[in-house]
Amino acid sequence: MSKSSKNKILKFGLPKGSLQDATVEKLAKAGWHVRVSSRSYIPTVNDDELDIRTIRAQEMSVYVERGYLDCGITGLDWIKENNSKVHEVGEFLFSKATRRPARWVLAVPEKSKIKSVKDLQGKRIATEVVGLTKRWLKKNGVKAEVEFSWGATEVKAHELVDAIVEVTETGSSLRANNLRIVEELMSSTPRLIANKDAWKNKWKREKIETMAMLLRGALDAEAMVGLKLNIKQADLTKVLKKLPALRNPTVNELSQTGWVAVDTVIEEHVAREIIPSLKAAGAEGIIEYPLNKVVY
Repeated sequence: MSKSSKNKILKFGLPKGSLQDATVEKLAKAGWHVRVSSRSYIPTVNDDELDIRTIRAQEMSVYVERGYLDCGITGLDWIKENNSKVHEVGEFLFSKATRRPARWVLAVPEKSKIKSVKDLQGKRIATEVVGLTKRWLKKNGVKAEVEFSWGATEVKAHELVDAIVEVTETGSSLRANNLRIVEELMSSTPRLIANKDAWKNKWKREKIETMAMLLRGALDAEAMVGLKLNIKQADLTKVLKKLPALRNPTVNELSQTGWVAVDTVIEEHVAREIIPSLKAAGAEGIIEYPLNKVVY
């Protein structure tokens, strides 16, 4: 480690659990290669200025707020559940299964008479987000018993409690357990959060902002591809009209007189639609390639 970086360490919280693999994958695309060992909560990374700790997403905001961590990634749901006072740096739409937000929903057995939150008066609810659920009930003027669930919450809805508040992305697990969604309490996406004092520190803030920018670039790149092609100068205008791009495509002359090379970035789903029309317009040597980052 160089002398200049000895006192410049950013403590970063890697979420353990469902977000861990997705976060490690996105960090790799952003340029940070993290190695996690099943025997240690201290991953290694190719950056001497990062000190990483593996913390459960449910607890992340607590340790960021207290200053044990300078920043970390967790869901908005856990920030709200813990009522943590942290700085939200940015939203990052990725998860282990889909790019959809996770939803905390009130669910009951298919044959239950509960049709709305008002029907929960005097009932018993099991959930992992006790604080969030209690505040939601209070907001709706309903008094009900809320108990913490350590897991297998879907099963409890049929025998042990009247309703559950559970997280879902697609709803498939709830349907598989013969449960129906009554109402949605909130939707949640992963957030990069920072300790408020760390955010006031110039170096730490710049480091966090750099991580946020490159992570966002890695996420944005997932839906984009690069496209290269060669075209006769005389056909260039016709081809450019077919190319949607982030900015104007790059056009360079080739050594072969009268020909140019075009390089651009487009959405991946668009590429499959326009490549045949580009070929028909006279384009040759068409190359589609993946991107690691797209920084706007």
